Amino acid sequence: MVLSKSLKAALLSAVLMVPAAALAQAAPAASIAEMASTPLVRVNVAESLRTPPDEATISVATQAKAPTATAAVAANKLKTEKLLAAIRAAGIRERDIQTQGIQLQPDYRWDPPTPGGQGQQRLIGYVANNSVQIKTRNVDKLTSLLDALTTAGADSVYGPSFGISDTAPLKREARVRAMKRGEAEASEYARNNGYTSVRLLSVEEGTSYHGTDVLYNGAVINNLPPPPPPPPPTMSRGERGGDDIVAPGQLETAVSLNLLYRMER
Repeated sequence: MVLSKSLKAALLSAVLMVPAAALAQAAPAASIAEMASTPLVRVNVAESLRTPPDEATISVATQAKAPTATAAVAANKLKTEKLLAAIRAAGIRERDIQTQGIQLQPDYRWDPPTPGGQGQQRLIGYVANNSVQIKTRNVDKLTSLLDALTTAGADSVYGPSFGISDTAPLKREARVRAMKRGEAEASEYARNNGYTSVRLLSVEEGTSYHGTDVLYNGAVINNLPPPPPPPPPTMSRGERGGDDIVAPGQLETAVSLNLLYRMER
């Protein structure tokens, strides 16, 4: 029997299409069956730790006025040098001292109108400003530092802004707790639906330095690692050497995890 070229091509196409169609139908069927027998559960967990800050940032500035721009800059230069000397004497490292800005602007005075006349703005001199940002690791001595800065001639002080120099250990601890909590919550979902365990499939992380506290239920979350050691005991006013107007409080270091588990029997 002799087949025409067109008939051969049609038969070949039919043979090639059968495995592809079979595979296309088998894959979704297997996937749906697998997902029906072992459903997935996604858990979002946020964990945070509160600790006292170990560094503070302060901005200080000097200002000088004079009839001429040259005189204003020279006068402010002397004030800035005295302020920087006080900053270094307080133990601030050079890498933690940074000039933020130097400004020179005209100084005007508004003269009120005279009878029958009009008021006018009159140039009376110039104002020079120099602002410096400093970072200190001696958070417990901030009050004495502020006293030293104002005594040295600082005309304005902004801050402090508190921070944690190294958040890596805190985030490691938060990750351990978040994983424990996520597994406990996913396992609870599994047990409530007739499954015995869960298997972790994926982890997605997002971090935040200002999260919220997490409350634990010991009946659900067991064998959590111990929390970080507590901060040193607070000194009395006498031990600090006088009144203290700065309250550092505590900062939060948080980790947010998106965990995907498969329920298993």
